[in-house]
Amino acid sequence: MNKDKILKLAKGFRGRSKNCIRVARERVEKSLQYAFRDRKAKKRDMRALWIQQINAGARQYGVKYSSLISGLAAQNVGLNRKMLSELARTEPFSFKALVDQVAHMRGLSAPHAGAALK
Repeated sequence: MNKDKILKLAKGFRGRSKNCIRVARERVEKSLQYAFRDRKAKKRDMRALWIQQINAGARQYGVKYSSLISGLAAQNVGLNRKMLSELARTEPFSFKALVDQVAHMRGLSAPHAGAALK
């Protein structure tokens, strides 16, 4: 990279990292490494959050996350975890319908199903 591009990327850094080309080059390279690493970590963190939200929503109706996911896969329901967590947060009745469908297929009774939505 040329000098102008490095200094442009180093804008906002503290100390000599923003205006001394040698220091700025090292800090910019390191910041790009952090950015690459953290784009991957962001995806992992979001997936973990979705799983927690689905698990919390499913346990309101007496079903575990693992049995919900395996039941949905067995019924060829094509919702991904992002959409399931969105349903669990914003559309509890729709999510309950999915949980009831899995519970009925598995022969499980959902003990808290009626009380959770009142």
